[in-house]
Amino acid sequence: MEAHIKPLLLHAHATGPNPVKIAIALEALHVPFSVKLWDMSDEPDKGVKGTTFLKINENGRVPALEDPNTGVVAWESGACMNYIRRVYDLGNQIGPSGGSAQDLVDFEKWEYFLLSTLGPMTGQVNWFRHYHSQKNDDALQRYVAQTYRCYDVVEEQLKKSSGTSILPSRVSAVDYHFEPWVRQHKFAGLSLDKYPLITKWLGLMGCREEVQEAYCKIQHDAKK
Repeated sequence: MEAHIKPLLLHAHATGPNPVKIAIALEALHVPFSVKLWDMSDEPDKGVKGTTFLKINENGRVPALEDPNTGVVAWESGACMNYIRRVYDLGNQIGPSGGSAQDLVDFEKWEYFLLSTLGPMTGQVNWFRHYHSQKNDDALQRYVAQTYRCYDVVEEQLKKSSGTSILPSRVSAVDYHFEPWVRQHKFAGLSLDKYPLITKWLGLMGCREEVQEAYCKIQHDAKK
């Protein structure tokens, strides 16, 4: 990426999976960016529910992404990811590997599967296991079962690449979407014992430079 590009500003918090995926994509494309961390409160200058952040994202969630090069402000991780790809991935390093209609649909369907299903189901597991004010085993077990169902789908898909990437052609932004959510399996109280290909894929992703750099950058900012 050219040196005259002004750094983008990624709004994040220290532990959530969705901002990390955006950091991974920016690292992969060598787009300069800085990180601003927020907490989950409604404090005006620190929290995602506070007045300052709500001017950036009316929904009060991270990630949000500000691009001083274009003036664009994006939020929702899917929208942020696709903005990055449209503007900064001119060589198509992390998008669909081919130009056919099927290539595009294959990319989008796995992206949307994470955004609409695996991510939200895992999020509900985390909520009912760690944060819900009253114990609710029925709700917890429902979302555990649904997350494992998603793991079943991903494990089957990974057979096409022998466990190296979600799409069989190459590692792409789809993998960046999935990695932070699957990485949370232990925190969610889930096991990968029955999913050898997911285990292999997660290990390979964790060794990638852009993944390591993204986590280091967010964790470094969290320690400030």
